[in-house]
Amino acid sequence: MTEPGLQPEEEPRGALTVRTIAMPADTNANGDIFGGWVMSQMDSAGGIAGVDRAQGRVVTIAVEAMTFHRPVKVGDVLSVYTTVESVGRTSMKIDVEAWAKRFRTTLHEKVTDATFTFVAVDEEGRPRPVPAPPEG
Repeated sequence: MTEPGLQPEEEPRGALTVRTIAMPADTNANGDIFGGWVMSQMDSAGGIAGVDRAQGRVVTIAVEAMTFHRPVKVGDVLSVYTTVESVGRTSMKIDVEAWAKRFRTTLHEKVTDATFTFVAVDEEGRPRPVPAPPEG
């Protein structure tokens, strides 16, 4: 579904995984939300997608090419979308997009994206194989 002001090619890609509101405690001195807060939300969303795919514990080992396209402001609703792009023996690459629904508007804009790499680990923190996807 395209919201007013968005072109069809500008819609979020992936599954909505995390949705939260940007609060005043998350700002820098300019009143913008800290990039680290946004990245934390993205890491959490990627971890949720990774746990679902790996059927167990995962850890973040890398983040590729994160570029902030637009700021996030207090009151914006941040929605984070995830797509499992590839799965290796013990690792997964998950594309993560963060979008902001602007406070008191219907405008929905992509603010950043990145590829996170997660490794499936056992209870001792050692890499373990990612199981085959469930049937059906």
